[in-house]
Amino acid sequence: MTNHTPIFFTPIGFVKTNATKLPRHWSVSQEKGILEILPEFASALRDIEIGQKIMVFFHFHKSPAFNSEYLFQTPPHRLSSRGVFSICSPIRPNAIGMSIVEVTNKDEGHIAVKHIDMIDGTPILDIKPLVTGRQDCPSAE
Repeated sequence: MTNHTPIFFTPIGFVKTNATKLPRHWSVSQEKGILEILPEFASALRDIEIGQKIMVFFHFHKSPAFNSEYLFQTPPHRLSSRGVFSICSPIRPNAIGMSIVEVTNKDEGHIAVKHIDMIDGTPILDIKPLVTGRQDCPSAE
């Protein structure tokens, strides 16, 4: 059964950075920025540590509305088009992005990070730890 019920998200914070145009992909970006978390969520940053890598889920708030012309796009580093689900384009059916950043500093409600590929003012939807192996995710017994 298909469910087309709209889904709504509320930002938990916003990105602060000097980047005004989309930086290179997080895996090669050297950009730095601050994740400013809203006061009602700030206490949940308690266990994030300096040096830790975190996943930031965000809204591509400057992307044009998606339509069928964007199903295939040509990334800047390719010569031919590819399906939108096989590329990192910000123009997507649901304009959700995910970046992995490294925490360089933290204080109340603010996380300084590097490897950012978001622009200033980007709404943050969620933050999760980067889980890389079993040591990060103990089995439920």
